[in-house]
Amino acid sequence: MAALAKGGRTNFIGFLLRLLARIPFLFIAGQLYGAEAIGRFASALVVVELLAMICSMGEKRGLAQRLTEGEGPQSNLVLDGFLLALVFSSMAAAVLWFFPAPMFPNGMSSPLDIFLVLAIPGFALTEIALAAQAYKFDIATTVRARAVVEPWTISIMAGVFYFVHPDGGLAMAYLASIYAGLVTALWPFLKTYGPPQGWRPHPVYMAKLVARALPLATADAIEWGTRRLDIFILGLFASPVAVGIYYMAQQVASLPQKLKTSFEPVLGPVITKNLQTRNYAAIAAQVCQVGFWIIAAQAGIALALGIPGEALMGLFGSDGEFVGGTGALAFLLAAEVVAATAVVSEAALVYVARIRNFWISIGTILLQGALTVTVLTTIDRLDWGAGYMAAGAAISLMAALGLASIIKALLLGRILGHPINNWRWALVWAAAPAVVVGWLITRLPRSFEWVELVVGIPLILGTYGYVIWHRGFGPEDRVLFRKNIGGDATPEVPPTPQS
Repeated sequence: MAALAKGGRTNFIGFLLRLLARIPFLFIAGQLYGAEAIGRFASALVVVELLAMICSMGEKRGLAQRLTEGEGPQSNLVLDGFLLALVFSSMAAAVLWFFPAPMFPNGMSSPLDIFLVLAIPGFALTEIALAAQAYKFDIATTVRARAVVEPWTISIMAGVFYFVHPDGGLAMAYLASIYAGLVTALWPFLKTYGPPQGWRPHPVYMAKLVARALPLATADAIEWGTRRLDIFILGLFASPVAVGIYYMAQQVASLPQKLKTSFEPVLGPVITKNLQTRNYAAIAAQVCQVGFWIIAAQAGIALALGIPGEALMGLFGSDGEFVGGTGALAFLLAAEVVAATAVVSEAALVYVARIRNFWISIGTILLQGALTVTVLTTIDRLDWGAGYMAAGAAISLMAALGLASIIKALLLGRILGHPINNWRWALVWAAAPAVVVGWLITRLPRSFEWVELVVGIPLILGTYGYVIWHRGFGPEDRVLFRKNIGGDATPEVPPTPQS
């Protein structure tokens, strides 16, 4: 639990850094490029990042299990993953280079947009390098790469490229950020693992590795895809402006989503070590504890960003171009809260029920797709406009993720023999006064919208945090906020007998 707390603290700092870096990018993109260009850029990223996630071959979580089982020198095991990712990602990039239509359902902003396919290998290799560092409990590298280097690079370069090639500036800035992140991840990786020892790729072993990785890679891609399928469908049914508005709301809402990833790199190795000793009670306790930490933090952030959402969305773009995405922002923030239980449950399910988890994930994304198409076609028929389109996609996502959380928690609880429940009534007691404070802040005249952001967000967070600390957090929860924790990072718990 101490290892989980330490990793969570480190990545929470990364969350704050990412927040500071994300706002300039959203402001620059909204003000300089506009909703239509952002919509085309977002549609292309869906395909690029989905393929990159698949080409990482599930190593974001599967690598921890391979390293724990110790099938050879660790540097060689990681290099096997690098090779597979490089081969598959290069093939995917080549196919998209010659057949780019899936990336651009509404056309390109510039001929330079096609170079986005080069981000696929860089993205996939970065995922594996960071997973290897996380196995050594090095979360600081993930923070540097994902929360400092990548977001600040895309923010700065988006501004620079606008004056060099304004039509292709977003694509070039994104490409620069991906490879800057890769360099940041590879440097500590080489120092940690060193050079390979007599490594040679063996076709039979690599084929077995692919077969073993496919369910996990698909589950990773589906989990990630549930956050992007809505953009893809919007690109088919709505204008680039609607996609751009939704993308901006999603970028703000994805900030609390990063809190889930704060614990994922450490949770995987801890779970695999407890699985070796069949310590199922410890796994259940860790999943419940981390799940509550995530939900508690996400709920506070969702309230702080969602209540003054209109003022927040008004920052991005001129003449209130993105204010129509306020409803989408609220539902997306709620979706992140309800999805937390599914994410922490899946962190264990990928090791104890990989195939069943895979089919649940398939069902989730199919349900989301069906709901999104139904809602969007209805809104289009009623001619309600881009803002309602964006909100409809967000509602569909929230419903699908909520159902997935219930199903995955029940399945994991049955397998471990211990219930999985991340809910506590203290969340309601903390949210109620925060909502009241937020409502009062939004009653100010429109000319004082800046007060909603400068004063309102900290006040809502402070109110929520005070109540959750005193009414919701016990001694076992407060370990997250203590830097000096004695004893072993993964204390022994007597194994639970299993039938």
